[in-house]
Amino acid sequence: MRALRGLHDAFTWLTVAPLPQPRGEFDRRRAATVVAAVPVVGLVLGALAAAAAVGLARTGLPTALDGVVVVALLALATRGMHVDGLADTVDGLGSYGDPDRVRAIMRSGDVGPFGAATLVLVLVGQALAIGALIGDARWTAIALVVFVSRATVPIVCRHGLSAANANGFGALVAGTQQWSIAVWSTVAVGAAAALGLVDSPAAAIRAAVTVVVVLAFAWGFSRHCARRTGGVTGDVIGATIELSAVLTALGLLV
Repeated sequence: MRALRGLHDAFTWLTVAPLPQPRGEFDRRRAATVVAAVPVVGLVLGALAAAAAVGLARTGLPTALDGVVVVALLALATRGMHVDGLADTVDGLGSYGDPDRVRAIMRSGDVGPFGAATLVLVLVGQALAIGALIGDARWTAIALVVFVSRATVPIVCRHGLSAANANGFGALVAGTQQWSIAVWSTVAVGAAAALGLVDSPAAAIRAAVTVVVVLAFAWGFSRHCARRTGGVTGDVIGATIELSAVLTALGLLV
């Protein structure tokens, strides 16, 4: 029952799914189940993205434009919160200020030139990479990109990284994850290898290595952000998701 509630909470928090709003008080224990369920949300979003890609491929539109539509659909399905988190995080990190200054910039809600430029580069990179996967009819690879990006969330919320702020999403989820990291990391690497094995053993190895590199990036990036901001925030989680998505997509194309 607790796991099902965490899954329900994850979908209501992180997507626009028309589900009943969560009831009861949210504490760190409940928030921990939400974070552990985020990769499941990634599986569903990935399946939807792959289905959309199949439909778009039948329209005859340029594959790059297909990729733009898929990225836009994902942003809409998640209320754009991860995209916003990326912009805020990059603006904060780009300030080279102390943790108080970085947190103030991240919480201001304004998008500066550094954040805007990063948003453009990352979203264009995602769109072009997914478009290339569509051109090769690699539907399962598109689903994998979305899933792996969400499989990084437990890593960002791992035990040992504290919250940067006393309130907000980060304060609920920071430092709550242990076992889920091993579980979802193993699933992500195994899924990549299995999907790659359809083509060849070499492709399986490349796909698995890609996911390992992305998971390692999530670990290092979240550690760097925690050092610069004084801890983990919801923006850092969103930034990690978006950056991991483009890295996974690019890696699968190599």
